[in-house]
Amino acid sequence: MPIMIIIFTSKKTNQIKINDYNGIHTRNIMIFSELVLDLQQELKSNLAQIRFMLKKNPAMGYAKIVEIGKHVGKKYNIKLVVNFPKEGKIEEFDMYGKRDLSLIVDYERKRFPINRELIKEKAKEILGDIQVQDAYMYEDKEGVRVYSDNWKIDILPHSVHIWTEFDEKVSKFCDWLMENAYEMKNKAK
Repeated sequence: MPIMIIIFTSKKTNQIKINDYNGIHTRNIMIFSELVLDLQQELKSNLAQIRFMLKKNPAMGYAKIVEIGKHVGKKYNIKLVVNFPKEGKIEEFDMYGKRDLSLIVDYERKRFPINRELIKEKAKEILGDIQVQDAYMYEDKEGVRVYSDNWKIDILPHSVHIWTEFDEKVSKFCDWLMENAYEMKNKAK
């Protein structure tokens, strides 16, 4: 009997893929990559207004960026915060949505749905030469910090805070996190 596989992909991003490993089909859902691309497009389409606001009143410009992040995050059932951790980064317009984000998935979660060691192993596998450690281990909570000399990712059961630029490896790891540590299977419509 023939097997028919139907694959649905996003027309915009083509982010959902089916892989075939020895006849076993696995599905990679790239929620993080799709969210980041969506955010980048929204920020870019509002860039003229943001730049004007930043010149006139920096607080209003930042408020507009925060508003756009909230709007995009809402589509994914995530509270999305665009961060500017160092002075001057807000003027680096070409980097908007490409680094320093916080994704809050569920404030109530204190534990990961998977073993914390699996997160650490996957971080080393995907990101390569990095450090990993348990973090925020108090009041029956758990967390993982993944870092190098120049950046870090704080992974908590309720949120992930990415303090680096999203290169291919970081995006791949965050896509894995969204599907496995946060059990996000597809974009909310």
